[in-house]
Amino acid sequence: PKPAQQPPLPPDCPLEDVLALLAGAWTTKILWFLRAGPRRYGDLRRDLGSVSTKVLTQRLRAMEANAMIRREVIPGKPPQVEYSLTALGREFAPILDSMEQVARRLRQGPGV
Repeated sequence: PKPAQQPPLPPDCPLEDVLALLAGAWTTKILWFLRAGPRRYGDLRRDLGSVSTKVLTQRLRAMEANAMIRREVIPGKPPQVEYSLTALGREFAPILDSMEQVARRLRQGPGV
């Protein structure tokens, strides 16, 4: 028997809101590194490897505007900028854990 066709997502589906938060390039990786604790801009840049300064700055600003991360300027000479997860950002930790588990199974091969 043919499986039943799923109805379309309702226009006000909250899943769309979450997907929009995670949609940007580097977003999930930034969340991944920040869940271990606050990181300075330069640390994130090294963590992410091939991300450009422009793209990382844009992504961090968007994530801050969406209340996923907090930006704190630490006084000094020169001043340091540190990023950390907000309560909303921390809510993604179980999702990232699940994604990691699926990724590990995928590396083991199909049908595992």
